[in-house]
Amino acid sequence: MALDLLVLRGLGLGDLLTAVPALRALRQAFPRHRITLAAPRALDALPPLTGAVDAQVDVSGPGPIPMDRVPFERPDIAVNLHGKGPQSIEALRDTDPGRLISFGTGPPYPDGVHEVRRWCGLLEWHGIDADPADLTLGVSDRTGPAIVHPGAAYPARRWPPERFAEVAAALDDVVVTGNAEETPLAKRVAELAGLPSTRVLAGRTTMADLVDLVSRSRLVVCGDTGVAHLATAFCVPSVVLFGPVSPALWGPPPGWRHVALWAGRNGDPHGERPDPGLLKIEVSEVVDAALEVTS
Repeated sequence: MALDLLVLRGLGLGDLLTAVPALRALRQAFPRHRITLAAPRALDALPPLTGAVDAQVDVSGPGPIPMDRVPFERPDIAVNLHGKGPQSIEALRDTDPGRLISFGTGPPYPDGVHEVRRWCGLLEWHGIDADPADLTLGVSDRTGPAIVHPGAAYPARRWPPERFAEVAAALDDVVVTGNAEETPLAKRVAELAGLPSTRVLAGRTTMADLVDLVSRSRLVVCGDTGVAHLATAFCVPSVVLFGPVSPALWGPPPGWRHVALWAGRNGDPHGERPDPGLLKIEVSEVVDAALEVTS
């Protein structure tokens, strides 16, 4: 009789990548189970690369918005790597699992903890060994371009395009990436940097394309967003600009040519204008860091 293990992580790119060590820990702990990941379909290029996921169901869930029903029934084990509840807990309870692993039903949800360690800690509380350093999906051969990624989910995390353009102009072999909604922003950065339109890849890449691009790139310069976690996953040198949120909570691991720049100020990560701390980061700091990690 097949045993099913359902994992809920219905969030974005960076969220999924920070859960890779926990997913691999579950694979090790439950080798006979079929592991199904409930996550957005748009991320379907990534789960196979983890070596920990057998199947995926399409779930894009809440934040503060109640989640739609998870399309799965009666797993042997359901694991909540999504949040502290109550919505995510109820969504998994509705699948009628034999066992539920979650904050709220087990240990208390820890604040002020790096996102990777948060989910590893949940599993460790349940007796499942997890290695927070087990983040790698591959190693870039560094034959690809430097990536400048100016977008982020909220304006508070977006460094001004004029500054990104100055960084792009100071580097060689640069492409500007982003999703379809970020195409105007990427075009503005390229135009200000004197780059031809062919160097703008925003809106022209699928998730699989983006994964392939980052996996070959020699550098990633971006804000606190999912592409930063892709750089970590493929051991690509990176310069990541933090504003309202400390890199101690979402930043790359120390070493391996990752530089997290932060002015030391906390703010609202969902704010509607660039965070004052983010604006304290100067172009010269970013260029110097980019040259250092690629030297």
